[in-house]
Amino acid sequence: MEYLVNSREMKNCDRNTIEEFGVPSEVLMERAALSVVSCIKEGRYPMDRILVVCGNGNNGGDGVAVARLLALEGYDVTILLADSAKKFSDGMKRQTDIAKKYGLNIIEEWQDKDYTLIVDAIFGIGLSRAIEGKLAILMEHINASKSNVVSIDIASGISTDSGQVMGIAVKADMTVTFAYKKLGQILYPGADYTGILKVCDIGIEAHSWLGKKPSYYAVQKKDLDFLPKRENRSHKGSYGKVLLIAGSSNMAGAAILAAKAAYASGAGLVRVFTAEENRTAILSNVPEAILIAYGAKKTEKAELTAAIQWADVVAIGPGIGTDAWAGEMVKTVLNVSSVPVIMDADALNILAMDSNQLLRPHTELIVTPHLGEMASLREVPVSYIKDNLISEAEEFARTYNVICVLKDARTICSIPYGKTYVNLSGNHGMATAGSGDVLCGLLAGLVAQGTSPELAAPLGVYIHGRSGDMMAEEVGYHGLMASDIAAGIKKVMKIEGEESENL
Repeated sequence: MEYLVNSREMKNCDRNTIEEFGVPSEVLMERAALSVVSCIKEGRYPMDRILVVCGNGNNGGDGVAVARLLALEGYDVTILLADSAKKFSDGMKRQTDIAKKYGLNIIEEWQDKDYTLIVDAIFGIGLSRAIEGKLAILMEHINASKSNVVSIDIASGISTDSGQVMGIAVKADMTVTFAYKKLGQILYPGADYTGILKVCDIGIEAHSWLGKKPSYYAVQKKDLDFLPKRENRSHKGSYGKVLLIAGSSNMAGAAILAAKAAYASGAGLVRVFTAEENRTAILSNVPEAILIAYGAKKTEKAELTAAIQWADVVAIGPGIGTDAWAGEMVKTVLNVSSVPVIMDADALNILAMDSNQLLRPHTELIVTPHLGEMASLREVPVSYIKDNLISEAEEFARTYNVICVLKDARTICSIPYGKTYVNLSGNHGMATAGSGDVLCGLLAGLVAQGTSPELAAPLGVYIHGRSGDMMAEEVGYHGLMASDIAAGIKKVMKIEGEESENL
């Protein structure tokens, strides 16, 4: 798992490295500056005339050190002190004194020159207020310039914890950050201001946590090692039984996509409980599926109960509608299931009408709302959910004791009173009808095979995104369809999952 950090965690790691291990702050600053210079050169940015814009804190000190290193290599470098009237940090003052002794060109006001590269060192990870006045105008100048922009540690104006723009933010082509990725560089809109993200080692690493664990993680390819291994001597029952409750009358597509995804993940048996009208469509498209079809009277509660008792995992919601029968199916699943349950789509819309159902004791439960469904569940505007992805997912997970998979461009997986994962795979082509149905089936398939729900949720979201990335390379972003994503799961499991088995 890759560590992702907020501002508090990063400051603690920095302080621990200095105070507990005795690494001088000057050493960390010099290593940071060397890393930035190296990344600028690797980026092949034009360096004919360079402006380094420095704030008053240690981020500004990093910037002055970068300017000194570049000037000593013969580059035409100017340092702009963004707010010289205010007090400098000790690190910034020390670096500025050194720069003056070397005779570097230092100015205190913006000058309209044709800089080919601007290095942004105005604000670091500690920004907690909206930017206004002189500094806001300065950042407007940077964004209006035609220069390439490289930000040090984080694009100035982006909240390290939320990715929100604090009034205004520098739009970077590249951000060089240190030790770990910051949440604000991953979450939107901060990700759009970050540009290419480079993470550099400056001497802050696992020891700097002093035994504590980070709160936020991202799944990596190697984490597919956590998936259960397949045995040579096995049969279909060895890889789990999925009950998929999906598809009301003439809504077969959701059931088909979810069933295909469950099988593509490696599940042994998939039983689909669906409307009679979907029989031909489902059996034509997923002949491997076992079908239980209910009629117009929808009185097959006994059959549903038996199917639930048969399953190793139950997934409910894609395309079931929100009528009385759909509500009865959701209620039955919650009351009868003794195996893990995944609730998606219409099941969540039904829960939004009475979320107190989740307060009653239940088996392990994964909920997979998109922004609109989460807004209904939380009874708040979509915009609020969008701006508070992590806190809303964590609060919902804790309140109802469920694993919350809050779907967005950066899907959040929150384990109640446990880890929170931010997914880094996937692309905008996956914003297409049926993509969520595929994820629902995929999660069910992973759980059926013995992956714990706590791992299946983040691993499934990662695999789902990697499938979208692989298939986008073949069909493009505009033409990507949910059926492509379902088909791509097989490729991910073959190329990455089986590769991991042989490491």
